[in-house]
Amino acid sequence: MSEPANNSDDPLTVDVARVTSTHTSFAGRLRNYFLTGLVVAGPLAITVWLIWSLINWVDGLVRPVIPPDYRPESYLPWPIPGTGLIIAVVALTLLGFLTANLVGRTLVGWGEGVLARLPIVRPIYKTMKHVFEALFSKTGSSFRKVALVEFPAPGMWSLVFLSQPPSANLVKQLPAGEHVSAFMPCTPNPTTGFFFYVKRKDLIELDISVENAMTLLISAGMVQPEGEVQKNLAALAIKAKAARAKHKPEAAE
Repeated sequence: MSEPANNSDDPLTVDVARVTSTHTSFAGRLRNYFLTGLVVAGPLAITVWLIWSLINWVDGLVRPVIPPDYRPESYLPWPIPGTGLIIAVVALTLLGFLTANLVGRTLVGWGEGVLARLPIVRPIYKTMKHVFEALFSKTGSSFRKVALVEFPAPGMWSLVFLSQPPSANLVKQLPAGEHVSAFMPCTPNPTTGFFFYVKRKDLIELDISVENAMTLLISAGMVQPEGEVQKNLAALAIKAKAARAKHKPEAAE
């Protein structure tokens, strides 16, 4: 007897169809049912755990600052998790509102001036400010494009994230040609990697989002982009092969 027909492309649906196959033994079915349940419950459980850990962490930071008489657990029969997170969100929103006016900008400028005079604190604060502006500010310049660069050897291509072009002072020192700033994260920990300037003509820009590229990196290729993104990657791989073939005669000369 053949396996049940399945028209879905969802891997989980395919696995469930295989579980019900009559060719599978009873013990095999139980194992497959367990693995299918693990695939469904595992990501959900980890997501809930991470969110719960974040709430408890923020509560632990904010609760000691609140006077005991104003804490919800002081007049309620049970503690309410997340109150610290709510207070932190309100406080940050209020801080942003106050900073938007003239008095707030003046105070922030004065505080940054004080930090700029401290030898050890100055580089740390300046770097962290640039990072947060890049990640959360609308005027920041976070990674917005994904590209391929030939690394670590000819014929091998790695994903890089593109940010701002180099400053005018750096452009004067770099070889002739348009250069871009590229960050090549490591797998599976994308917080470390290599930063370098590379000529734009040596890159192959990809039509995929930073989120999809990051998922591809963190999973070490186990989670591939689907749909149109996968087709675009396949077309770009062919383009990369053509570019490599083009470079070979030039290198021979």
